[in-house]
Amino acid sequence: MVIFGVVQIIFSQIPDLHEVWWLSIVAAVMSFSYSSIGLGLGIGKAVEKHADYGSLKGVGIRDVFHDADKTWSVFQALGNIAFAYSFSMVLIEIQDTIKSPPAENKTMKKATTIGVAVTTLFYLSVGCVGYAAFGDNAPGNLLTGFGFYNPFWLVDIANICIVIHLVGAYQVFSQPLFAFVEEWCSSKWRNSNFINKQYTVKLPGYGPLELTLFRLLWRTCFVIFTTLVSMILPFFNDIMGILGALAFFPLTVYFPIQMYIVQHKVKPWSRKWLILHLLSTVCFIVSLAALVGSVAGVVARLQQNYKPFKTTY
Repeated sequence: MVIFGVVQIIFSQIPDLHEVWWLSIVAAVMSFSYSSIGLGLGIGKAVEKHADYGSLKGVGIRDVFHDADKTWSVFQALGNIAFAYSFSMVLIEIQDTIKSPPAENKTMKKATTIGVAVTTLFYLSVGCVGYAAFGDNAPGNLLTGFGFYNPFWLVDIANICIVIHLVGAYQVFSQPLFAFVEEWCSSKWRNSNFINKQYTVKLPGYGPLELTLFRLLWRTCFVIFTTLVSMILPFFNDIMGILGALAFFPLTVYFPIQMYIVQHKVKPWSRKWLILHLLSTVCFIVSLAALVGSVAGVVARLQQNYKPFKTTY
């Protein structure tokens, strides 16, 4: 994880999202690759005679420590599903990088439709095949279930793809935040050389790189902070559920619905107005449940002989 953080410190010095488009493509290819490998291995495991097909109701109450644990797990799963919609945080930033004509919004609408359809297909397929292969003991990360499964090299390739994908994903989600903070600081302190003065650094194989002292310091500190947090709290599914729950409702549901109502001048208390607000309310309840379940998961893990920087899950 330290090595991952060092790599991110280097990539984070790239000025903006426009210049990491190639990294986004690499991340997308890696995501498709390890998902396909996981799907293929899951199908191979599921067709074996000794595969555990699980039970209709999943993990039984008798198999968990407390009756409430299953409820928390279900809520956490909702948060993990909501995390699939985290692309909404960078959708506008990505749209801003698209050339026109055709109109950027039309291209982005088509790309979003195809992207969500493909993602949904993979999520459902991998989820169902993984459960067919491992039953109630299906791991949070499907690939960890194939630790002693031939061919070992294929599992290793899938894990390498995951690491490369996460390198690109970190940048895609961090660059808009970097840009927002730097633009705000630049507008507030226009005469500050520390914030605004640019220095050109020539890098072999990349070309000239424009740097500011503020960008170098702030982005490095951000990466160090997130790396430390991930090392202290290595609870992948639980943390992912929290992030998914926090981002899903406001960015994917509430603000888009409110903008649609204003843009299309939907009349208050009309049927469409009521349906849209009902959808917003239901999604808020789902997000709240996902947040509670994921936080409960983190608390439960902290109580299980947890040691900072040593315990892994």
